[in-house]
Amino acid sequence: MEVTTLVIVLLVIATALTFDFTNGFHDTANAMATSIATGALKPRTAVIWAGILNLVGAFLSTEVAKTISGGIINESDPSVSIGPEVILAGLVGAIVWNLLTWLVGLPSSSSHALFGGLIGAVIVAAGVHGVNFANVASKVLLPAVISPVVAGLAAWCAVKVALFIVRKVDEHRVETEFRHGQTITALLVALSHGTNDAQKTMGIITLTLITANLQDAGTGPHLWVVAACGFAIAAGTYSGGWRVIRTLGKGLTEITTPQGFAAEASSATTILVSSHLGFALSTTQVCSGSIIGAGLGRRGAVVNWAVAGKMGIAWLVTLPAAALVGAAAAALALTGFGGVIAVVVIAIGVIWGIVRLSKRNPVTANNVNHVQQQTPAPVPVPAEAA
Repeated sequence: MEVTTLVIVLLVIATALTFDFTNGFHDTANAMATSIATGALKPRTAVIWAGILNLVGAFLSTEVAKTISGGIINESDPSVSIGPEVILAGLVGAIVWNLLTWLVGLPSSSSHALFGGLIGAVIVAAGVHGVNFANVASKVLLPAVISPVVAGLAAWCAVKVALFIVRKVDEHRVETEFRHGQTITALLVALSHGTNDAQKTMGIITLTLITANLQDAGTGPHLWVVAACGFAIAAGTYSGGWRVIRTLGKGLTEITTPQGFAAEASSATTILVSSHLGFALSTTQVCSGSIIGAGLGRRGAVVNWAVAGKMGIAWLVTLPAAALVGAAAAALALTGFGGVIAVVVIAIGVIWGIVRLSKRNPVTANNVNHVQQQTPAPVPVPAEAA
């Protein structure tokens, strides 16, 4: 193998693990937002447990990793030539979109950002026929439509049943008992997130090794890949991602512990079943759907449809937006080794700029449950009244 190719492969692996880290802090909210919002878990305790369970979950399955490494790109087609630099470009598209949506606190899909970046880069490198759109539709797009609806309906039904069962029980006791149950369901969501999202980066690294002829096509991820991805997503989860946690925990609806319990149980079940079947779904969409369903399940609860609408727009835009960034990065990377280095340097600059912007309005474990109030505009006083 040429030295330049080896350097590019190492850059891809480093970039993939960087994406995995951003996936972790971007999606911490999926597991812990409701538990933090209801007070079932303290913020720091929540992210510690989420990190540990994400790491454990990464070792439980590799079906999703196989879907990505052997199902999204038509690498078996002799006319499709995909090098590691193309995968690097796709990862850059995903990372940039993840960080932009994190900056504004929108719980967009890290999964769709990854698929979008990869699809855009592959189309530039090999044309439209380089993407296996049948697999993208069946393994990615279809679950994206169905899973949040299923999770939302399940959460709605679970809230109705739970509130009916405890209708004559003292309210304080209900909150206390469900708070304990919610701790367990939150940990299950974190575990299920590790079984699904950590595998996506495993699949990307495996795909890179296959394209560089360092691994046979059709084989699953090596143990060192599983371990590296597990630790990367766990570290990202531990770092917090407080902006998205605030949006999911307080921005969509005010929920009680029975609602939080129902939402988390529905999310965990949906994600675990999908991981077993090899569906690379968006855990963000699943958990958001569950929270909305749980919010609607309690009489008198109010869902902030303005926030839900912004999230819906983000879901629709994520894949094509990441694809555009991935395509632009691929066009530069394919110019040669210098282009690859330029992509990495530009990506680092963008990441640095976004992190700097985030410092202007920090969201931390100490203020994650504080919902900012809009200051009302002053009412003008008529001249004659003055």
